[in-house]
Amino acid sequence: QVQLVESGGGLVQAGGSLKLSCAASGRTFNSYTVGWFRQAPGKEREFVAAINWSGVWFDYADSVKGRFTISRDNDKSTGYLQMNSLKPEDTAVYYCAAPLLGRTVPDIGSWGQGTQVTVSS
Repeated sequence: QVQLVESGGGLVQAGGSLKLSCAASGRTFNSYTVGWFRQAPGKEREFVAAINWSGVWFDYADSVKGRFTISRDNDKSTGYLQMNSLKPEDTAVYYCAAPLLGRTVPDIGSWGQGTQVTVSS
């Protein structure tokens, strides 16, 4: 079983940046794909980004391509999501997800508790 704890959320103005972190424990960190999802009020949880165990394969939702960058540090058992050029529509609770087998909620083994990101216009 994997335990995940997110940090780094907050309030930022449109055009600003935030970096989220996801500290993992339990199963060996470098054995699985890690990802991020988000859920805005009244909307379903949606895929944002994923990175494979070695950090050489990436997947991004079209809505964040070119603005968000996912990364990981296997020595620290931590994943990251660098978010640049933030827009008000990026406002949501962001969840770390692992192991990740696909882009849908049923494809996720464990979830973090979530961290709020609010982008003001």
